Amino acid sequence: MSDPKPLQGRRIVLTRPRESAIEWRLKLESLGASVSELPLIRVSKDVNLNTLSEVFQELGGYEWIIFTSVNGVKFFFEEFNRVHDDIRAFGLMRIAVVGEATAAAIREKHLRVEVQPKKASAEELAKALIEREGMDSAKVLVITGNRNRDALVKALEKARAIVDCLPVYKTEEANLAADPVAADFRAKGADAILFASPSAAQSFFDQADELTLGTKAKRPLAGSIGPSTTAAMKQLGVPVDFEAADASLDSLVAALLGKLSK
Repeated sequence: MSDPKPLQGRRIVLTRPRESAIEWRLKLESLGASVSELPLIRVSKDVNLNTLSEVFQELGGYEWIIFTSVNGVKFFFEEFNRVHDDIRAFGLMRIAVVGEATAAAIREKHLRVEVQPKKASAEELAKALIEREGMDSAKVLVITGNRNRDALVKALEKARAIVDCLPVYKTEEANLAADPVAADFRAKGADAILFASPSAAQSFFDQADELTLGTKAKRPLAGSIGPSTTAAMKQLGVPVDFEAADASLDSLVAALLGKLSK
C-alpha cells in the first residue's frame, strides 16, 4: 500500500487571481490537498498608448529592461507583438528580473536573463545591477503595474541611472462579499492560506468583515511568498506563520510542509 500524500486531508486556500493560480492548484492537489481559490485581487492590462508609443520609439536606446513580475512580462510582450512583427525590434537591451517565475516567463520568449538576484526583491535587484556595473548614466526601462513599489526606481536613480517606467497592468481588489468560496471559508476555515503579493495581503485586510471566521472554523496558518509580502502582512497585523526561502511555488510548498509537520 502506497504512503499517503503529504497534504492528504489538508485544506489549502489560494489568494491569487484564478488565471495565475492554476499551477499552484495542480501542485497542491498532486500532494493530496483540497484547494479552495479565494482570489483577493484581479489583474488586467492597463496601458497608456501615448506612453507606450514614446517608449517603443526609444526602445533601441535602453541598456536594460527590468521585469518584476510575470504579469509585466505577459502584458509587455502582448503590446510588443501587437506593434512589432520582428523580435529584432527588441534591440540589444539586457534583461534583469525579480523572481524565478518572472525569469521563466522571459526564457519562454527565447530571451536570456542577464541579472536575477538570488533573493527575489526589488532592493536586491538594484544592488545586483549597481554592483555589476555601477549604472551611472545607464538608461533603464522598468516594466511596472499600478501598485509597484518605487524602491527599485529610487535605488537606481540614486546610482545616477536614467530610469523610465512603463506601466502595463493594474491590480485591483476583488469584491468577495457575495463569493460562495468566501462564505465557505468563513464557515470552515482551512489548514493554511497562501499569500503571493502585498496586494493580496492588503485586500485580505480590507475585506476582513467578509472573511471573519465563524466560531467553529479552523484558523489557517498564513504563508508568505517572500519578504515584501511578509512585510505587508506584518504591517497590516496579518500573522505570518511561514515564509518561502525564495520566491517560488516549490519553496513556499516546502515551507508549508515543514510547518504542518511540526
